[in-house]
Amino acid sequence: MNQKYSNTRATLAIARASFRSILRSPSAVVFSLAFPLIFIVVFANIGGGGMSVDVGVAKGCDTTSVIYKALAKNKIIHLIKDQSADEMNKNLAKGSIDAILDLKVNKDALSINPLAPAIPQKAPFEVNVQYSHASADKGAVLKSALNNIFYQIQSVQVKEIQKLSPVPIPKAVDLKETVVTGREYKYIDFILPGQLGFSLLSSGVFGTAFVFLSLRITLVIKRFFATPVKRSSIVLGEAIARIVFALLGALFIIVIGHFVFGFTLIHGITTVLNMLVLCTIGLIIFMGFGFTISGIAKNESSIPPISNIITMPQFLLSGTFFSVTAFPVWLQHLSNVLPLTHLNNAMRKVAFEGAGLGDVTHQLFILLLWGIGVYAVAVKTFKWE
Repeated sequence: MNQKYSNTRATLAIARASFRSILRSPSAVVFSLAFPLIFIVVFANIGGGGMSVDVGVAKGCDTTSVIYKALAKNKIIHLIKDQSADEMNKNLAKGSIDAILDLKVNKDALSINPLAPAIPQKAPFEVNVQYSHASADKGAVLKSALNNIFYQIQSVQVKEIQKLSPVPIPKAVDLKETVVTGREYKYIDFILPGQLGFSLLSSGVFGTAFVFLSLRITLVIKRFFATPVKRSSIVLGEAIARIVFALLGALFIIVIGHFVFGFTLIHGITTVLNMLVLCTIGLIIFMGFGFTISGIAKNESSIPPISNIITMPQFLLSGTFFSVTAFPVWLQHLSNVLPLTHLNNAMRKVAFEGAGLGDVTHQLFILLLWGIGVYAVAVKTFKWE
């Protein structure tokens, strides 16, 4: 009696064969493991580039004062005004923001006027700044920026007073500083999730596009059609192989980052598992781009330029190497549309802040929309022959 043909066994056989071919491919190993590890080693040892100091603006802060306007013009300082007081305090302790600024103007402080030469008893400005141990280096940058502004204000005040008479010079700013204890946010906590995203995007786009175009050109898929193997088994087998390889690579990168460079895994194994789930979701979406490209491309030489149109903007603008907040505002809007941005943000929240998958539903929703859109295009463009 003939045994019934099993498409499940066929799918697993295709997955095993594809997995072996991936391991034998130097480019797959280089893009998925070597490049991300090289970038992690380099950036973990030289520190962050494109520094941006995220400063929460307290509710009721006077945004019309000369101090606030000077900070707003500073390209390094990123002022955050869309968070509640409770959110700011939590994010300050977690290191998600670097400081909280509260600025008041003393309206009862007397102005310096040659016709009424009275010296104010109070400083014209009251500045209250909360820093965090979690980002001491960026706190120092903010202190330097504030001191420079205070010096300029004091210099103007001194010139005005010297026009009057030799009287004591009042304080220009009444500064109060406090430090909140929090976890140290190391640069490896920023760079490693970005490199995971880099690895997944490279594997999903380049790997999928090259494999399916090659299978089509070499007529391997056409030969499959002469067998009882379903088309879904071919796609699923390749997808399983690529997901398994990518997850093993992600796990390797996370382990190296944690034990060698001190990458933060706030809930240990649970955090690792959550990150692997996010990696799986991200890779599935990026494979959709690969399917689309394999359908559009005429030959293998046309895959790299088409793939780079999709991958390069995401490598550069999605917070892979530098914080999105370091970009101009108009460019931040573009960055916040890209799927890799939301994958990177979700992994950073899970790893450093201890968020669960239920806490990153916004990022997952954006990724879902991208997944629906890209696979809708892939279905229209993908060719079997």
